[in-house]
Amino acid sequence: MRVDKYLKLSRIIKRRTVANDACDADRVLINGKVAKPSKEIKVGDIIGVRFGDKEAYFKVLVIPTGNVGKADAASLYEVVNEI
Repeated sequence: MRVDKYLKLSRIIKRRTVANDACDADRVLINGKVAKPSKEIKVGDIIGVRFGDKEAYFKVLVIPTGNVGKADAASLYEVVNEI
């Protein structure tokens, strides 16, 4: 699954266009490397996202196959570190 779509489905970022813009602005990392919006992710990857002066890192636990409900979104990832 594309990283921009995963960020939207997991509700780490609200809209896919915002996730896409964050990737284009080099604010999204996958396993420590800058990620393009189309970068494919897999279970076990660490996604880093910069929100202003804060950074958050998430471990991918599940790759969803369809739409995800609001209650289930938090089960897709584990917060590894929040700075």
